[in-house]
Amino acid sequence: MSQKSILCAAVALTLSAVAGIRCLACTNVIITRGASADNSSMVSYAADSHLLYGELYFNKAADWKPGEMLKVTEWDTYKPMGEIPQASHTYKTVGNMNEHQLIIGETTWGGRLELMDTTAVMDYGSLIYITLQRARTAREAIQVIVDLADTYGYASEGESFSIADKEECWVMDLIGKGMDIKDGKNLRKGMVWVARRIPDGYICSHANQARIQTFPLNDSENCLYAPDVISFAREQGYFSGKDEDFDFSEAYCPYDYPTVRGCDARAWSAFNILCDGVFTYEKDGKTITEKASDYYDYITGLNLKHRLPLFVKPSRKISVKDVADVMRDHFEGTPLDMTTNIGAGGNALPYRWRPMSFEYNGWEYFNERAIATQQTGFWFVGQARPDLPDLIGGLIWFGTDDAATSYVTPIYTNTDMVPDCFRVGNGDLLHYSPTSSFWMNNRVTNACYKAYNLMAPMVREAIDSFENDQLRTKVKEMDAKALEAYSQILPKAQKKGVDSKDWFAPVRKMLTEYSVSTAQAQFESWVALEQTLLVKFIDGNVKAQEADGSFRHSPYHDGTPAGLTQPGYTDKWKEAVVKDHGDVIRNR
Repeated sequence: MSQKSILCAAVALTLSAVAGIRCLACTNVIITRGASADNSSMVSYAADSHLLYGELYFNKAADWKPGEMLKVTEWDTYKPMGEIPQASHTYKTVGNMNEHQLIIGETTWGGRLELMDTTAVMDYGSLIYITLQRARTAREAIQVIVDLADTYGYASEGESFSIADKEECWVMDLIGKGMDIKDGKNLRKGMVWVARRIPDGYICSHANQARIQTFPLNDSENCLYAPDVISFAREQGYFSGKDEDFDFSEAYCPYDYPTVRGCDARAWSAFNILCDGVFTYEKDGKTITEKASDYYDYITGLNLKHRLPLFVKPSRKISVKDVADVMRDHFEGTPLDMTTNIGAGGNALPYRWRPMSFEYNGWEYFNERAIATQQTGFWFVGQARPDLPDLIGGLIWFGTDDAATSYVTPIYTNTDMVPDCFRVGNGDLLHYSPTSSFWMNNRVTNACYKAYNLMAPMVREAIDSFENDQLRTKVKEMDAKALEAYSQILPKAQKKGVDSKDWFAPVRKMLTEYSVSTAQAQFESWVALEQTLLVKFIDGNVKAQEADGSFRHSPYHDGTPAGLTQPGYTDKWKEAVVKDHGDVIRNR
């Protein structure tokens, strides 16, 4: 296929099917215990939607009477979907984790849109957040998701779910069955799906493209799937080969130039960073080792047959900080680096405003879509830590807005409340709130967009200082303090009965105070940072600062800058301006 044909195909298909109004532009990274630096399971998630506000959802554990109903509302549109019976007991949830350290994230891939069910009650967001209230483990979560969709119908497009607990990590691809209406009922109600357990010591990533290809048909310990996942594909004409050759992604989400370039390229980039450019994986009982660069033709759409492996082994043990920094990636140091071409402007901005494709002189062009993006509502790295009791072990490192210039702060998932800066209702996309993390992070991030190569490094330094301090010192101290209190209470609770009183309330109070105070203190530091950025970089100037952060000033007046510089633009930008306008502006 010629380069022009590829580019035209990109626009003809476009990412409208995979990057629309819904949360269809997200990225997940999944780290198994054996691949992590601290024996924890981890899932990262960026909720990337132009219409999604950054806030931390919170539901207390509750008991419900028989007959009580739950109103189901479509997560990202607020559309009423219907009602389902409440469970007799629901677990506490904080964002995309629950009190038992269960984590669920997602990315939407659209797939065959004829398989959507407009009569269904359960959208993909409701599946996640209702399941978190009803399941303790990853395997339980898979079953709850399936039962909810099969009972009440699945209303959304194709999805990949990341599902992790203290012991196991799974990736699950799913899509609905469309509609066959008779007597007002959809006879196809439910979904087809497959879930694969990620081998311990390995990692997985997905980004708006179905990632499960062929899968073992007789290994229920490591692979679960709908009984009709293959037969339904045959009925629909999506597949006609042998069962063992069935490829879920090829049948239900055919890959093409835009889905690979805009989606799988992000999964490749996560692997590239965490594997230091070398992919090691198992295939047909053999260990395969390839260079990340061997996939350049694939991620640029030139060879769609050399597909990305589902699981790879990282080159080192992975920390929370490693995962958070992957979520800040713009393909730096690769052929897709968004900071180096003229599209980055004069200050190496790694963003291209939407739409992602454009036409010029009869040609269609396609911008990159990196992991970090401007339209993030919220993002997190969830940790399930088996070496601690559930009361203490669950941590969701939570942040809002563009991950590249925002921080994540630790929130214990057995907290009794969330920080006000993340509280649901503290502002929205049409109503500014000066106490909202989302809005403050947007102020910092949008400031950086005007002079990215100058301002973003300063913000990243502040991010690294906070996150490293929390990871290396503060969280460990809080863990130890909470565990000591827990250990003192546990024998009494076991002796007198854990249900006789709320024995562990003092521990939860400690975790709540830490989560809230840390988040609010960091929010205030970001308020101060935004003010410093305004003063330091106003009008294209850069004011010098002393080692203590104070601004350097004239010996005659403490309000007049000294050491002010004007750094100008990148050489790439200068070259483009000279080519475009040099004859007019060249010094004669």
